[in-house]
Amino acid sequence: MKNALTLLFLCLATVAAQAQKTSEKKAVVQKIDSASVLTLDSTIKALYKVISGEKGVERNWEQFKYLFKPDSKLIPAGKDKFGDFKVRFLKPDDYIKSSGKWLVETGFVEKEIHRQVDSFGNISQVFSTYEAFYSESEKTPFMRGINSIQLLNDGKRWWIINVYWTHETKYNPIPKKYLN
Repeated sequence: MKNALTLLFLCLATVAAQAQKTSEKKAVVQKIDSASVLTLDSTIKALYKVISGEKGVERNWEQFKYLFKPDSKLIPAGKDKFGDFKVRFLKPDDYIKSSGKWLVETGFVEKEIHRQVDSFGNISQVFSTYEAFYSESEKTPFMRGINSIQLLNDGKRWWIINVYWTHETKYNPIPKKYLN
């Protein structure tokens, strides 16, 4: 009986230690970088950084959600299988649910290659041209497009209000003015 209790105690201690290690790993992965929203540039860079990663690399979804003002939207646009142009309206949590697993399983690295910023007062509209790769090591993107990102500066930080995007097709090439 004494040996059984000792064995049970050792098993429970091992499980508790493993749970603590797992919890510590999640805490590190889910750390929020509050400095990432102090400038418009750092906010845009943080957006690209948080969705990008090699295959098997978990994304920091807490950081992702931190970038967005409550009730903000992510709006992918493109043609459906019938050729009709459609948009979807997603909250950050909806985006995580619909794309998060794919990003990790496939690998997805999105790089900004051009930016055009228009601002008035505390609002900004950014046309951010991107290239997408499955891995950082690839030289040729599998997709390109433009993110239209609307942001608000509340005097303390930048908030993403919306990200509205579409990808390039042979019938809808990116204009040269968004590539220079």
